[in-house]
Amino acid sequence: MSADALPATKDEQGAPPGGSRGTVRRSLPRRLAGRPELGAIVGAVAVFVFFSVVADSFLQWSSFSTVLNASSTIGIMATPVALLMIGGEFDLSTGVMVTSSALISSMFSYQMTANVWVGIGVSLLATLAIGFFNGFLLVRTGLPSFIITLGTFLILQGCNLGFTKLISDTVSTKSIGDMEGFPEAQDVFASHLTIGDVDLQVTVLWWLGLVALATWILLRTRAGNWIFAVGGGKEAARAVGVPVRRTKIGLYMGVAFAAWISGQHLLFNYDVVQSGEGVGNEFLYIIAAVIGGCLLTGGYGSAIGAAVGAFIFGMANKGIVYAQWSADWFKFFLGAMLLLATLLNWWVRKRAEAGA
Repeated sequence: MSADALPATKDEQGAPPGGSRGTVRRSLPRRLAGRPELGAIVGAVAVFVFFSVVADSFLQWSSFSTVLNASSTIGIMATPVALLMIGGEFDLSTGVMVTSSALISSMFSYQMTANVWVGIGVSLLATLAIGFFNGFLLVRTGLPSFIITLGTFLILQGCNLGFTKLISDTVSTKSIGDMEGFPEAQDVFASHLTIGDVDLQVTVLWWLGLVALATWILLRTRAGNWIFAVGGGKEAARAVGVPVRRTKIGLYMGVAFAAWISGQHLLFNYDVVQSGEGVGNEFLYIIAAVIGGCLLTGGYGSAIGAAVGAFIFGMANKGIVYAQWSADWFKFFLGAMLLLATLLNWWVRKRAEAGA
């Protein structure tokens, strides 16, 4: 096998597709131009300046904390979704998986009259099992991840509604706010940290922690090499000894773990859970990852880029409110940002490849 056929390593992951090991010796401006998150950072600056001009209250510290809180709930999921996309796969079940995680935790605790931490533990095992199922079915059958996770999406959506109505006779869970362990669990998953005018949800800390962990995995571990390799070409990766099956299953379980965190926040922030929540959120996670520089074809992207993409989502979501525009324009703005960011990332990569 020629050197060009070898899968990408972590020394090359910041370079555009098609780069070689020699790209690490390029000048600093060219290396920066080849980073996946560059386009997202430029877009984030543009969005920040735009809403700073059209909305006076956007620059207040209290507004900034609201933006961070909104970004974190998307960013927690966008981070592992970005890693999964770098590995060349999709997961359309993420939105309802978050709700499933919350429902399992709530209903198990309520029905068994157990400490809520028991329900949290059961929910973790069940959610990880869903992620394992997605990954195992993918590597076992070779079917497209779009089809497999679409099927999981429909199964979970039906189970969420069916079991909730069967057990609770309504479309929402019973309150568990008075159960043992609830205050402690709320501190972990839904507490607030207030510093002056800044009121941050604990989800911001979860988000930043996951971004740091994912970045370390991609840049400093053998698993990071494997993720880029299987996304760039699984057959070439398998030929040089990369554990393709284990890597893909691990990526899906990583997504499931983040869904468990988000689900527990949903439950302990509101006490009850509506069984129909989460539908459509899977696209927001993918949009954040794509805006952050992840390619739909795999093998390219970064966790930091996905975090910036989630931050853009938070700024757009709250900036429209502060500008006193109709919320009906939010999806238009988000779609425009997706297209502009994708075009900008494409242009940056082309320039980087031309100058390599």
